[in-house]
Amino acid sequence: MKIVIGGQVEKKEIEALVKQYGGDAVETFVKSDLEAAVALKTGQADYYLGACHTGGGGALAMAIAVAGKAQCETVSMPGHPPTPEKVNAAVAKGAKAFGFTGDHKEQAVQLIMNALLHK
Repeated sequence: MKIVIGGQVEKKEIEALVKQYGGDAVETFVKSDLEAAVALKTGQADYYLGACHTGGGGALAMAIAVAGKAQCETVSMPGHPPTPEKVNAAVAKGAKAFGFTGDHKEQAVQLIMNALLHK
């Protein structure tokens, strides 16, 4: 599974978490928002993860613009950490791009990777 890391904050930390929770099942790439969104749209990446301070703005703006809103899901916002129910529902509906706040990165990545690896 190829995962591209975009968003505005903590890209290297998110990449390390994806590798930690995804193990040998994942290959990661860190790119600018635009490059990451294009990689998702063109099939060079299977999934996109990004973080910002709000969970949806800088984390997903380019992914929404390039890949379309239907493939994107904000799984956490300030004061609203990610939940297994929200992440599992996003994966079940076919989301390919996931946005979250930087302070929720560990919980968000763990939930997202678990859902993707077990779908």
